[in-house]
Amino acid sequence: AYGVVMKCRHKENGEMVAIKKFKDSEENEDVRRTTMRELKMLRALKQENIVELREAFKRKGKLYLVFEYVEKNMLELLEPHPNGVPFERARSLTYQLCKAVMWCHARDIIHRDIKPENLLISKDGVLKLCDFGELFAVL
Repeated sequence: AYGVVMKCRHKENGEMVAIKKFKDSEENEDVRRTTMRELKMLRALKQENIVELREAFKRKGKLYLVFEYVEKNMLELLEPHPNGVPFERARSLTYQLCKAVMWCHARDIIHRDIKPENLLISKDGVLKLCDFGELFAVL
């Protein structure tokens, strides 16, 4: 893991956001390269089923990415349903995931870390693909 994600409240407008705080990127070339690649790709990936990057800033040698806050992830959605979620819900979420992956692939980006924890679900049932730290850009 290159960083930690925190739930925060934006000082100026009061909205909830998720802030990803990276480890010391200045001291470790691998961390710096990975974080800069993730930042560059997230700026290019604007789509309803991909978590929205709101802003990025640096403080004391650490990079912070500010994202829209999404209420839960797929793992949290599935845990109370040991026999699975209703078919229509599963179909809707699968369709949304396919849209996000197709959007990435159309831009020659491979996510490489799709798992329940990286699939966020909004209170409105919108799936958002997140955590592009392992992405691979096809040249």
